Amino acid sequence: MKQKDVKEAPYPWQETLGFDVSDWGPDHAEVTVPIETKHENRYGIPHGGVLASILDTAMGFAGCYTGDPEHPQMAMTLNLSVNYLSVAKGNLLIATGRRTGGGAKTFFAEGRIMDNEGILVATATGVFRYRGR
Repeated sequence: MKQKDVKEAPYPWQETLGFDVSDWGPDHAEVTVPIETKHENRYGIPHGGVLASILDTAMGFAGCYTGDPEHPQMAMTLNLSVNYLSVAKGNLLIATGRRTGGGAKTFFAEGRIMDNEGILVATATGVFRYRGR
């Protein structure tokens, strides 16, 4: 079930990379970004920093869903580990994040990026600390 009713306004980094939080609900989030020239490294493939950034975003959002846009929950990344597995062949990156555990102050998440041709591009795990609400 896609939950678009709690969308937030894009923030500057989101505008720079051009990604969209396309699905967001309790313990999960999806971030999509069309691959453009500005995302490419010297080899002409999506830069690892772009992949890490959208994985970080999807996992962070996964742990911060409140259902109330007037009272957002924020988090900061304490640890991010990315595994680069394959080169994207499609023209769209789809990062999914899932909260896997945690407590009152921190949470754990895992993420993965697929392209629109079904290729698994990268996976990640992260630890996040909740910030003020």
